[in-house]
Amino acid sequence: MYAIVEISGKQFKVVQDQKIFVSRLKNNEEGSEVSFDTVMLKDNDGNVTVGKPYIEGASVKATVLKHLKGPKVLVFKKIRRKGFQKMNGYRDYLTQIKIDSIN
Repeated sequence: MYAIVEISGKQFKVVQDQKIFVSRLKNNEEGSEVSFDTVMLKDNDGNVTVGKPYIEGASVKATVLKHLKGPKVLVFKKIRRKGFQKMNGYRDYLTQIKIDSIN
């Protein structure tokens, strides 16, 4: 059984007991439960339900495991023959969640 759920503007394919990284979920402490009602597709052993755009009454429950920063992403700009080089970098703020159930 799996579902495709929209979390903070991005779509994720989730399975029960799976751990995934999503964009930082504000106002949620570590260990708290989160519910997502924006389920777009649900597959139950070949029985597929597709929403328009979301499935009514479907939800995915998850537990917040920890808040962390992602790996460093380097952005390098260069204009050849002009002597211009610029190096920048950033790290995304992420939240690790564990999918508890798909209803």
